[in-house]
Amino acid sequence: MRIAFVGLGNMGAPMARNLIKAGHSLNLFDLNTTVLAELAELGGHISDSPQDAASNAELVITMLPAAAHVRSVYLGENGVLAGVRAGTPVVDCSTIDPQTARDVSAAAKKQGVDMGDAPVSGGTGGAAAGTLTFMVGGSDALFATLQPVLAQMGRNIVHCGDVGTGQIAKICNNLLLGISMVGVSEAMALGNALGIDTKVLAGIINSSTGRCWSSDTYNPWPGIIETAPAARGYTGGFGAELMLKDLGLATEAAKQAHQPVILGAVAQQLYQAMSLRGDGGKDFSAIVESYRKPE
Repeated sequence: MRIAFVGLGNMGAPMARNLIKAGHSLNLFDLNTTVLAELAELGGHISDSPQDAASNAELVITMLPAAAHVRSVYLGENGVLAGVRAGTPVVDCSTIDPQTARDVSAAAKKQGVDMGDAPVSGGTGGAAAGTLTFMVGGSDALFATLQPVLAQMGRNIVHCGDVGTGQIAKICNNLLLGISMVGVSEAMALGNALGIDTKVLAGIINSSTGRCWSSDTYNPWPGIIETAPAARGYTGGFGAELMLKDLGLATEAAKQAHQPVILGAVAQQLYQAMSLRGDGGKDFSAIVESYRKPE
């Protein structure tokens, strides 16, 4: 299949690489010429613009940093909608607010293009390994078309409902993830301050009612989980700046829906303070450092 792939950052590049490995012919566009050259060596075709990439594509996939980029790439003068043919399936895998996903999809629909949203979970490791989770919002017909292609980049492909519901699922999950990581950090730091062995405490939490992914798989306290970022100085993983972005999307969506997200707002401010300290590049589990005395 000839696929237009726009947005070849830390997530998009390994996703595109997996599609090339699966035998697809890719029209590629990104501002990063280095990654374009790398993927061209693997057999990808470099395009001059999103419009050019989409013009002869049988499917369009985008993976972009934020809503402003999505609007520009789709609605801009040389954007996807200026080149894509009517009837071509389109999916945006960026993590953005649900309303932008709906607005851009509505613009696509006016041109006879069925566009869905499919944000991902699994990070750069999952993108490279082809084990991402895709949360898909769109029509039943579009999902049926996308599913086999997304399955070549991911392990779990979930149809969440209409356009925008993929974004809703993503921001609700990450809202809870940010809150739970703060909770685990508080509990581990309190136990340490009160004198219990942190390995013993983690073992109790992970076999009791406080058990959660933020503790049993990704515990923020050093020396608990060998594969967690805490074991390597909070490098790699899911950056705190990305968590801050997702919490911002959640609180903004909540404001529009007049829905309270009290703990989410607190978590957002904690991550905002972490970013202000210059720690936004660390893994989000480094929020535990807010609760530890400097050694």
